[in-house]
Order: sequence, then C-alpha cells, then structure tokens
Amino acid sequence: MSTLDSITTGAQVGALLPLLTAIVQRPAWPAEVKKTVAVILALVAGIVTVAASGGWDQFQHGTLTFATLATVLAASQATYDLIWKPSKVAPVIESVTSPKAPEQAG
Repeated sequence: MSTLDSITTGAQVGALLPLLTAIVQRPAWPAEVKKTVAVILALVAGIVTVAASGGWDQFQHGTLTFATLATVLAASQATYDLIWKPSKVAPVIESVTSPKAPEQAG
C-alpha cells in the first residue's frame, strides 16, 4: 500500500466515522467525554483500517500506519465539525440511538 492509498482510505473511513460515533455518544455526556470517545474510536478505526488494507504486516511500516491513523482522526474531526454537526445528522443519530430515561419512556 502506498502513502497516498493509506491517506485516501483513512480519509474515507474518517469521513463516515462520526455517524458511527454518534450511535455510541449520548446527548447528556459532557463535551470532554464526547471528545475522548471520538478520539478513541478514531484511533481504533485507524488501526482496523491499517489491518484491513494491508494486513497485520502493515504495522511494520511506521510511516504508513501513522499516516492512516492521523488521517482517520483528522477526517473524522473535520467532517463532524464541518458537515455532520451543522447538518444536524450526527446529533439526530445521537438522540435517536440514546436510551430514554424512565420519565421519558412513557
């Protein structure tokens, strides 16, 4: 896998990751917790992307691994701030997939 392929794949994964992250996030969580969860999920998605695109041997290439991890993280944060949050798509997913409190369930 080339560096360009690594960056392209990482950007594609990162662009869609906020939608998956919204499933895990809860509206009532503090901003710091949401940021921490988003970063952890981006790093996990980056690791899975590296393994899926180049196999476990790909981790021997530090530059490609770092490029993929960094791209997934950057793309996920950028697309969330520029697309998914302003369009209200991610917040709606977050609300719909969050369990309702007992007083809201009735």
